[in-house]
Amino acid sequence: MNERSSVAELADILRREVERYPEGRKLPASRALTERHQVSPVTVSRAIAVLVAEGLVVSRPGAGVFRAAAFAAAPTAPAAPPGRTGDLSWQEIALSAESGPRDLLAAPVFATLRVPPPDVIDLNSGYPHASLLPERLLATALARAGRRPGAWDRPPVDGLTELRGWFARDIGGHGGPIGAGDVLITAGGQSGLTVAMRSLAAPGSAVLVESPTYPGILAVVRAAGLRPVPVPIDADGVRTDLLADAFAATRARVFVCQPLFQNPTGAVLSPRRREEVLRIARAAGAFVIEDDFARLLAHTDAPALPRPLAADDRDGVVVHLRSLTKAASPNLRIGALTARGPALARLRATQVVDSFFVPRPLQEATLELVADPAWARHLRTLGAELRDRRTAAVAALHRELPGLLTIHRPGGYHLWLRLPDGTDDSALVAAALRTGVQITPGRPYHAAEPPAPHLRLSYAAAESPAQVAEGIHRLRLAYEETTS
Repeated sequence: MNERSSVAELADILRREVERYPEGRKLPASRALTERHQVSPVTVSRAIAVLVAEGLVVSRPGAGVFRAAAFAAAPTAPAAPPGRTGDLSWQEIALSAESGPRDLLAAPVFATLRVPPPDVIDLNSGYPHASLLPERLLATALARAGRRPGAWDRPPVDGLTELRGWFARDIGGHGGPIGAGDVLITAGGQSGLTVAMRSLAAPGSAVLVESPTYPGILAVVRAAGLRPVPVPIDADGVRTDLLADAFAATRARVFVCQPLFQNPTGAVLSPRRREEVLRIARAAGAFVIEDDFARLLAHTDAPALPRPLAADDRDGVVVHLRSLTKAASPNLRIGALTARGPALARLRATQVVDSFFVPRPLQEATLELVADPAWARHLRTLGAELRDRRTAAVAALHRELPGLLTIHRPGGYHLWLRLPDGTDDSALVAAALRTGVQITPGRPYHAAEPPAPHLRLSYAAAESPAQVAEGIHRLRLAYEETTS
């Protein structure tokens, strides 16, 4: 049974049982609940956490779980008293002063975070399945971090020096051009993108983006009042001949790119174009924001990875962004921006105004995590599991939907499918959901009109390679329904 549904069912059972208990009555021990309901200890722990969050029970470490003193039925959103709803239409006028509805800007981001129903196979999410994440290692790291001296003291606004040093070595190599003083700890990759965009581009100006590109980048650009200008890419990454033309035409001062396992195409920037990107940006007096989101998601059959652009940049052209979130947990919102000179000062000022600093316990836990030898073993295991899912996805596509897959690389978590001209990708996504698989339409990945219909398929969130193959089989059924 799906873990989420098991937790929900057990929480519902316990909710009804607790209703019959007197206030302060102790619930059965976790072991007894595990045996009685034939579920895992993790399911029991999460179901109890649901009831604690609802205020139905209280947990006392070392003593047990007890019915709360002021028990009530499971809380629901309070209904507004009759006559008290009010007229909220004035908000439309107040919010119309904005450049555009924020809910429309965020819609593609919400779509990537959508959790499908238990009977739907997830080929949409960019986060690996829970079974691929190091939950036990994270729990140990968090427990150790909480016992560190000063773990709950206020951290430096730039981040812990030790963590900044680790990121500097991981990005630039030992003795490389990046030092701890060039690193700013951020609350994950998306937060880092927001800080970088708001810091480096003037409101209303153009920002060059790859086409297609991750919708979260487009959302950040537009929310900051900037104008995304697409620069097409091919199998070797961004087309540098068009990049130079775009800088000249727009006078943009920022180019955002994903040189390694680009989302959604999977392209890797070729060695020749790496040099050209830095040369062109330097000549334009512009920054390159390097979103290195997939470096920790290389598959075990991948060749040696190219160095980050930042590792070959001594002039402060590249602002590098790295995050541990995808390889560790959606909840480990830890990332790092690297920059030099006035650019770093600007990034630092923007972040401190927005959020002061990243919580110290989370930074301490990250230090514990990356210092543990089990972290490197986890990355190797994750790389093998992603390889197996990619292999299953590619084989299933060749079997079920031949001709749709273009390039694929041994890294990342996604495949980019080219649909026949005239295909409605949104209609196909809706049909796929009806057949029991959740996928992503290609349209939101383009800053302007898409040149052709596409789908992005993610194989990381599936429970197994077999489930990936089954999801693609269901996709074929939906494809036949919409194209017949």
